[in-house]
Amino acid sequence: MRNEVPGAFRAGDVVLLTTAASVQFRKPIVARVIRELADRYTYDGWLWLDAYELNRKGEAVARRELYVRRDGVQAASVPLRRRATVGIG
Repeated sequence: MRNEVPGAFRAGDVVLLTTAASVQFRKPIVARVIRELADRYTYDGWLWLDAYELNRKGEAVARRELYVRRDGVQAASVPLRRRATVGIG
């Protein structure tokens, strides 16, 4: 089942970008949305996202402006970072 993110994208949304979103994502990436850049001209069904590309740990590794097909963007999840606990004793 395909999980699409409907409507406008909001800060904090985590998305999976594959070739369904754009041919540039031959190697899929996961990104955390900063904002949708609604003031830019696009073709119908396309949009610009300001986002952080995430690694497998869910950490931001690069800030990117991404041009994607709205209906090709899929919802994604990232692993929660766990804090190490230090035992005393």
